[in-house]
Amino acid sequence: MTIPDSGYMMENGSIELPCTPEEEKRIVLELSRQAESNLREGNVYYVVSTRWYKGWQKYTGQPVGVFTFDEPPTEAPTSSAADRPGPIDNSDLVFNGSDGADPQLLRTVEEGRHYVLVPKDVWERLYAWYKGGPVLARKMISAGDSKQFHVEVFPLCLTLVDARDNSQSVVRLSKKASLHELYKTVCRLKGVESEKARIWDYFNKQKQTVLVVSNQTLEESSLQMDQHILLEVQIDGFWPSGFGMDSTGNDLALVPVEPLRSSVTIAGGPTLSNGYSSSYSSSIYGVINLSSTNGDMEDGYESSRPMTRVDRGGLAGLQNLGNTCFMNSAIQCLVHTPPIFEYFLEDYSSEINRQNPLGMHGELALAFGELLRKLWSSGRTPVAPRAFKTKLARFAPQFSGYNQHDSQELLAFLLDGLHEDLNRVKQKPYIETKDSDGRPDEEVADEYWRYHKARNDSIIVDVCQGQYKSTLVCPVCNKISITFDPFMYLSLPLPSTATRTMTVTVFYGDGIGLPIPYTVTVLKQGCCKDLIQALGAACCLRTDEYLLLAEVYEHRIYRYLENPSEVLGTIKDDEHIVAFRLPKNGAELTRLEIAHRIGENLHFSSDNLRASERKLFLTPLITFLEDPQSGADIDLAVHRILSPLRKKGYSSSISIRNGRESTNGCSSQLGPGTQSAENCESEEMSINSLSFHLCMMEDGGLSRRRISKETVIKFGRVVKVMLDWTEREFDLYDASYLKDLPEVHKTGLTVKKTKQEAISLFSCLDAFLKEEPLGPDDMWYCPRCKEHRQASKKLDLWRLPDILVFHLKRFSYSRWLKNKLDTFVNFPTCNLDLSNYVKSNEASEGSHVYELYAISNHYGGLGGGHYSAYCKLIDDNRWYHFDDAHVSPVSEDEIKTSAAYVLFYRRVRGKPNGAVGEPSHGYRAF
Repeated sequence: MTIPDSGYMMENGSIELPCTPEEEKRIVLELSRQAESNLREGNVYYVVSTRWYKGWQKYTGQPVGVFTFDEPPTEAPTSSAADRPGPIDNSDLVFNGSDGADPQLLRTVEEGRHYVLVPKDVWERLYAWYKGGPVLARKMISAGDSKQFHVEVFPLCLTLVDARDNSQSVVRLSKKASLHELYKTVCRLKGVESEKARIWDYFNKQKQTVLVVSNQTLEESSLQMDQHILLEVQIDGFWPSGFGMDSTGNDLALVPVEPLRSSVTIAGGPTLSNGYSSSYSSSIYGVINLSSTNGDMEDGYESSRPMTRVDRGGLAGLQNLGNTCFMNSAIQCLVHTPPIFEYFLEDYSSEINRQNPLGMHGELALAFGELLRKLWSSGRTPVAPRAFKTKLARFAPQFSGYNQHDSQELLAFLLDGLHEDLNRVKQKPYIETKDSDGRPDEEVADEYWRYHKARNDSIIVDVCQGQYKSTLVCPVCNKISITFDPFMYLSLPLPSTATRTMTVTVFYGDGIGLPIPYTVTVLKQGCCKDLIQALGAACCLRTDEYLLLAEVYEHRIYRYLENPSEVLGTIKDDEHIVAFRLPKNGAELTRLEIAHRIGENLHFSSDNLRASERKLFLTPLITFLEDPQSGADIDLAVHRILSPLRKKGYSSSISIRNGRESTNGCSSQLGPGTQSAENCESEEMSINSLSFHLCMMEDGGLSRRRISKETVIKFGRVVKVMLDWTEREFDLYDASYLKDLPEVHKTGLTVKKTKQEAISLFSCLDAFLKEEPLGPDDMWYCPRCKEHRQASKKLDLWRLPDILVFHLKRFSYSRWLKNKLDTFVNFPTCNLDLSNYVKSNEASEGSHVYELYAISNHYGGLGGGHYSAYCKLIDDNRWYHFDDAHVSPVSEDEIKTSAAYVLFYRRVRGKPNGAVGEPSHGYRAF
């Protein structure tokens, strides 16, 4: 078979020939959709450089940066035409390993930012069209008990040490590979018989456990990225000398093939008889544990009596297992919470709930308890939390792998998971809550708390859960609904007084005026609602109008900013934002979106456009259609919105171009937007054909259909059309008004540096508790109106827990932007008095004074930051900095930084003198 020079032989024997950009786009999108509908373990995906992939997207007219595996934005733009990209180039993603293996993926690359993942069928097509490489294939695996699918971009990399000559080599396997596969791979690599080989878990270059051949996975064996494993080979029936010693050189009397089962659990109680063993026995995991001193299994204690802390306990660090600083920070804060560590150092076996379907059969609580006991008993020796990380990956696969995560999100999972594993309620009763119906708040609050405690009763509820009052008011019928809900922590926004100037061009959706740019000043940390209010005041918005915000990119509507609560941080200074004045009854009308394109056979040189380019140009327009029936309605709407752009003194004559007839005798000396112009347009509409070349854009812009006057069109909420500009349109309309949109903010050559803003913890709490309307995506169903309403919501603190956790919301996420606030929050380290914030009668008892004992810190930006923790040893009254394995003393003056992310307070009984609180006349400095 002869293959053309530009062709490619596919796996099935067919020849793949070059396609047009539109065909490439259609094929890839279809194959991606098929892959999305057929997710399964073992599917092969390929890593492709984002740099190359974006070039291909431009070439095929796709939204740049919106990848086929993501849900594309509803209003994503089609990029302008670009040259055909060269061969696939993944060279920016790889390095050549020192072991001489194939090029390996750099550990620092991130999906979306540096690479995209494409299914096998898509890769074969792209490779057929472009060749290139290097080829980076990866497999899809299932993670955790929930069997969540994800592509294993970074397989497990293990350093194999050969005990015979101490040589080292690299073994790469999936973390889902079995120990049997590990033995097979190692024996093949080293040329030894599997019966004569023994592989050790050699973490920290110390013998931990023998890895016994089994179907247990490498992940279940707690093997970590880049750790060592040790190969021993039996010679003449004997294992190498040193077998009779543990990893510290101590003699061992005997190494049993099967370790003895303990008669007690790590919680200090007897093993239960329901089949769940709390010890990591080889009958389940296939390992032989030789050393509890240097092991990392957070070992149990062979005694039923409670454990006592060693002298100077609580000063052990946690080894970083590969971007696990977020986990280490959260764990250190929890294990230094007095009621938490006191509970887990005692006998808690009787409270483990193995039957709770919402829990993890007690395994999370057991793993956490083991780790806590290890930290409080090992002096200053760092602990490697491998077993805990393995459990975490099993029950919360979102935290598996070696990517950076959020310490607060992990904390929330741990608190909830520990509660469910330790819930004293074995059979949760069904309780139907009742509305307040005007009853006293104290009665309703106590009722809700009793209902909550009837289903949720654990050490976590005892010390970490409080209660707040939630008041909803219907904006139509004024129905008031009051509920009392539990909370585990309070997520506080960071209010700001910093401002920014934003320039937005406002268009009339009804075509009665020219577009005008307005520059307004808004809060830097404000939301789209603030921008709309400022623009409305600037442009004198009528009471029967509203503003529709949108971003324009590459001469298309890239996205609509319709969520009033979307933060303004998602809008960058170099973007182009427009606002359309539309009638408030627009929800009942059809929105018409008009994009502009250079018409074919147009010889127009002033814009330096060749006739063959047919590019998108100008600013897209938005108007509305009332009860549209045919293409003539769209044509009339286009006339209406373009009318302000009609040139003065224009006169036309009868001409027929491209089968279209134009009227003559129309002249307007009255200026843009006059009635004469509209009458003239009505005359033009009376002919048999439309006045404009219009195409209907369908299937997300993949197909276009010419519109005629009689065309019956199936309308939806949004109709998108393409307007082809010919010489007639350029003669009739002044297109300059639709060119060169101003940027949101044009940065000057010099930027004045401002002092870092500081805010009070009280101002954050006030912002959290203030009344505000619900967002459009969070509507409340009013039982009186029988409809969903955008009610106002007010929160009040009602019942505070002994351990009060404040989460400072430094991170904001959206589909368009990830942002971090480095605002300094001034928080008290002692005597935090919240009495004036608590609305229950308990506030008068003076029992709402707190002192700080732990902080989870985040340094740096998103993706490349680092977590650490400040924790106070209560007995010593001293602060320490826990930075992974490194622990060092720190003064109280040093712990208040702009890196503070999660604050941990404990209740102080009584109200000490000088308590910091909210005076009636304002806030006191501290």
